[in-house]
Amino acid sequence: MYNYPYTNMLAQCYMMQQQMNSKIRVLHAVPNAPAVDVYANDNLIVKNLAYKEMSPYLPVPAGNYNIKVYPTGETTNPVVDSSVYVPENSIYTITAIGQLPDISLYPIQEPTSANKTGMSCVRFIHLSPDAPPVDITLPDGTIVFSNVPFKSIANYTCVPSGTYTFRVNPAGTDNVVLTVPNVRLNPNTFYTVYAVGLVGDKPDLEALLVTEPR
Repeated sequence: MYNYPYTNMLAQCYMMQQQMNSKIRVLHAVPNAPAVDVYANDNLIVKNLAYKEMSPYLPVPAGNYNIKVYPTGETTNPVVDSSVYVPENSIYTITAIGQLPDISLYPIQEPTSANKTGMSCVRFIHLSPDAPPVDITLPDGTIVFSNVPFKSIANYTCVPSGTYTFRVNPAGTDNVVLTVPNVRLNPNTFYTVYAVGLVGDKPDLEALLVTEPR
């Protein structure tokens, strides 16, 4: 005898898995904000996320989400109350940016397919709220990314795998404000370098190297 209720339950589970074909993760990039809890449509999805921390990927259905961000343990007076649309078959890093009290969400799209170039593919995203536009260079002066302002994304550049040192300069100058030494880049991997922190204040300007595994 066939167990139709069981079969229907399996079919429903399969449909739910098919629908949850997008992924998000959350990055806390607000230098003067405490650890936070993040809610999507009033459901807690990330707890106690500190500055510079990134959550694991979360599978989600495509659609519109109301995102609220609270200091950890609080559920009134969110520091962010915003809407985010997640397209079907997509991967996003939802980033909290700015400085208190002016915080916003910045959805950053990631690749959905694997890097099969044999190279290391790197991009740069400027999230330091008080830094000017910057150039990213190699020690020999080669410009990797040019004139990148706050909230801008420099497209992927693919380079041979290896160990690199990157320098961050105010755009058009040789004044090095940040050196990122000994960055190991593996083949067939996507990376994003996030500039976070503050210029001439605490916490200091620094770079976060984040992999985007596929």
